[in-house]
Amino acid sequence: MTSRTGRWRTCGLVAAALIVWAAAALGEVRSGRDYLTPALQALQDDELRHPGMLWVEAGAELWRRDPAPGQPACEACHGADAASMRGVATRYPAVGAAGGLLNLELRIEQCRTERQNAPAFGYESADLLSLSTFVAHQSRGLPMTVRTDGPAKPFLEAGQKFYFQRQGQMNLSCAQCHDDNAGRRLRGDVISSGVGTGYPAYRLEWNSVGSLHRRLRACSLGVRATQFDSGSPEYLNLELYLAARAQGLPVETPAIRR
Repeated sequence: MTSRTGRWRTCGLVAAALIVWAAAALGEVRSGRDYLTPALQALQDDELRHPGMLWVEAGAELWRRDPAPGQPACEACHGADAASMRGVATRYPAVGAAGGLLNLELRIEQCRTERQNAPAFGYESADLLSLSTFVAHQSRGLPMTVRTDGPAKPFLEAGQKFYFQRQGQMNLSCAQCHDDNAGRRLRGDVISSGVGTGYPAYRLEWNSVGSLHRRLRACSLGVRATQFDSGSPEYLNLELYLAARAQGLPVETPAIRR
């Protein structure tokens, strides 16, 4: 590495760190669990009663199942007990080999189509939700450690811009709710810090597990702004920025949310 290359890399690391530091400086970023009632916290912590564990169990079955005759199951590459997935969810979203940003769901879809020679599940499908919940659950309790430097930096900056940009007929930004008013009440609910460490999560209003992008679409609808497709670049960039804000917070998948 030349001294010039080293300086540029150092500058990139510092810039990425400043973005994350600026987010934290606006106020303490807290786990979504902290905003739950004690009863819901207890439900999230009790895997025997947690309704989201049904999706974990369904994902475990998909992990073991061959997608088609002669095609490998997930366990054939990654092991029957999925121990190799421990820590994986803490690193996503991440830049893939082709240079694009992938979250955990899209990485699973890529593996399915390229390695298993099977059709994609489809975003928000029951199978993709189950498998991504199962994989993310293996990292439950581990701190988020997404990369924010190097090739991830442009995506992080785009996500930060989206987060602070006023949108929709209500002319509101993500930051106005989740930085300026975190902890306050809105229509009987407590506004959280807006991190995605529990997704896929079981939301009581959905009576189901859903992805973070489903929640982001609901937020866009709430401020009467454009709802982007799940898996869109806009929401992927935002997901990376939310993950950067949550650095050090534990993965909770599947979390309980209101």
